Amino acid sequence: MATPQHVEIDRSLRSSGIALAPDIPICQTDLPLDWYQEQFKPYAEEYMALPDRKPATVLPWMDRYIEPALDHFGDRIMLLAHYYMGGEIVKLVERYGGHVADSYQLALQTQLHPEKKVFVESAVHFMAEAIALLAAPDQEVWITNPKSGCTMEMMAKEFMIAPAFDRLQERYGDDLMVVAYMNTSGRVKALAGRTGGSVCTSSNAAAIMRWAIAQGRRIFFVPDQHLGYNVAAQVGIDPERIALLGAGHAGAEIEDDRWKALDRAQLILWGSFCGVHTIFKPRHVDHWRERGYSVVVHPESPRDVVEIADGSGSTSFLWNHVMDARPGARFAVGTEGHFVRNLREQAGQRGIEVVHLAEVPDEADGGCGCATMSRNDPPHLVAMLDLLRRGTPPDLNRVLPGDVVDEVTGARERLDLAGQRRVAADARRSLERMIAITESAAD
Repeated sequence: MATPQHVEIDRSLRSSGIALAPDIPICQTDLPLDWYQEQFKPYAEEYMALPDRKPATVLPWMDRYIEPALDHFGDRIMLLAHYYMGGEIVKLVERYGGHVADSYQLALQTQLHPEKKVFVESAVHFMAEAIALLAAPDQEVWITNPKSGCTMEMMAKEFMIAPAFDRLQERYGDDLMVVAYMNTSGRVKALAGRTGGSVCTSSNAAAIMRWAIAQGRRIFFVPDQHLGYNVAAQVGIDPERIALLGAGHAGAEIEDDRWKALDRAQLILWGSFCGVHTIFKPRHVDHWRERGYSVVVHPESPRDVVEIADGSGSTSFLWNHVMDARPGARFAVGTEGHFVRNLREQAGQRGIEVVHLAEVPDEADGGCGCATMSRNDPPHLVAMLDLLRRGTPPDLNRVLPGDVVDEVTGARERLDLAGQRRVAADARRSLERMIAITESAAD
């Protein structure tokens, strides 16, 4: 009889369940050639010359580059993507041994897998930076497109938040604690670390907020006002003790009337938001519920929508909630359009019907997708892996703590080594606090 051994099983990632059918289109939209970095253009040109976007055509082309790269790195490499990626990447990354997950699960991977030394992420920059913040010195993080950003994060850059933070700290001192949503740069996450606060994601925001309340301090929640309002309602914060500090206050003085509201506040919200999720309206919920659909939404949606929906939660929650339902179930899902299209396609194979919440008559914004996240596509993944194998990857695609990339021009601002270490130490503290609180709440 074998000697019993202690075995630690990592269940942070589960298969998405995505199946590649032979005639399923892989790419929803081709990007213009001039959107690619110079080193990536030869790969993009080959891709554009393919006769169609079906797996039987695209996969052999990808295999020609990706399989030698995976053979070269062996067990040292991990491919990662977020659920919101355009249909092509989430349908493919698991085929090559990679993983599709939400932002919390993505951030954990360097710590959960110290044996992996190269992480290639097809998502947005703040997600790649979160992975890098928790990476060991011998682990590298690369992003397939550094210009892939987040509109919410673009309204909450460090240079926007820092002046307001400084005024709040001058007034409230050590009573002020920052809770930074994952959709922020490492420099903003560092503010949370410096004030004894924490990072949060949509999957653990309630647990983090309950912990923050227990500290008895004034909470400055950045950047998403809608997630802030929804979580506040979930944990019982009095609406009269919530104050909104609009993104328009970046670099501007805070007027006297605003200070009165801030002084009363237990929770101060930064006024950023996600354009993808603010299209949802109560009438959308009513429309689909009247037709027998269960309505589930992401908590970045406005409060009046979340309040009347049948359920709300992170991208992992939404995916698993629908995919685990019984055949015949019908769902109207309020979140990013590419995610819902992929979910509709995959759930349909299990006899589950899915519609996008905003797909109602006379609605121009039905099915809105995250345009910046869709800047990652098969040529980006192929080029990144092949150039890594060749030892000639563009340094712009390497992600280090404190990096800031202009989503329009692609210009990168990189801190010196001392600055990187300072941001990494502070931001890592806030991320590790999030992990500890989340894992404790799950026990």
